Amino acid sequence: MSIQTRRERERAEREKLIITAARELAEAEGWEAVTTRRLAERVEYSQPVLYSHFKGKGAIMAAVAVEGFAEMAEELRAARTTPPEGAAGGQGVNPAAGLAGVARAYTAFAERRPALYDAMFRQDVDLPFATPEAPAPLWAAFNELVEALRPYAGDDDLGLLVETFWAALHGLATLTRGGRLPRHEHDRRLALLLARFTT
Repeated sequence: MSIQTRRERERAEREKLIITAARELAEAEGWEAVTTRRLAERVEYSQPVLYSHFKGKGAIMAAVAVEGFAEMAEELRAARTTPPEGAAGGQGVNPAAGLAGVARAYTAFAERRPALYDAMFRQDVDLPFATPEAPAPLWAAFNELVEALRPYAGDDDLGLLVETFWAALHGLATLTRGGRLPRHEHDRRLALLLARFTT
């Protein structure tokens, strides 16, 4: 292995360590607690080393968000393409089951990983959304919603339909997490939303 290759690998490992530490600290104490000083202590590197990887906290949150979109894309893809339990083998996933799976996976992701979800959607991060310059993981997550809704677009603009569905899921997830909507009615709300899109 060349010296350059080794240095690149070590740099990538340090970046991953910083991102992981930021995620863990944010999940434990919230994003307000994530500072470069605390991260430097956690990863046992100096603050200048952190700044050699990231311009500051905002850049770290953006890296966390990109990682989150990659994870979300995987979960949405699995939910869209995996037949529900008890489904007949070999028939694949029908569109309604795929869309329901995506909706459940999306809201479960937001509930299970609140700090990560906040980095993706609620924190002020320097990431381009809805442009060709958006990082590939952002497009991957969005495209899972596209594929789940494609069978229901009809004459509607597919992109706008997806944005509307996404906004509804985000609203349900955010309002439920914030205690504005009673959690015990979540499944019924999701069923009502899905019924509007699939019938």
